[in-house]
Amino acid sequence: MPATKTAPPAKQSQASPLISLWNAYNESTSTRLKTIDAFLVFLMLSGIIQFLYCILVSNFPFNAFLAGFGSCVGQFVLAASLRSQVNPANRSEFKEVSPERAFADFALGSIVLHFFVYNFLG
Repeated sequence: MPATKTAPPAKQSQASPLISLWNAYNESTSTRLKTIDAFLVFLMLSGIIQFLYCILVSNFPFNAFLAGFGSCVGQFVLAASLRSQVNPANRSEFKEVSPERAFADFALGSIVLHFFVYNFLG
């Protein structure tokens, strides 16, 4: 009598690690970090859309594309830095930086970045 093996459903076996990752993220991540993560996703999608538009449609005002794309990349870097500084898991690495100081650095860096972006537009 041959032994029959039943394979687990492919969708369930592939989705369960993603679902467990999503559940762990929702349970262990604070609202503050989720807000920063949502902003990071928005910046990434905005940069991708700008890049695709430049490739597929037109890059006529090239300075505008460079300013917008540079703004997305720069703001992403600043927001990722803010996230790493306010994350409680990284408290040992940023002992001297309070969350308020990290946000002030983020705000000042954003202002300086956008002055450069505005100046680049001409």
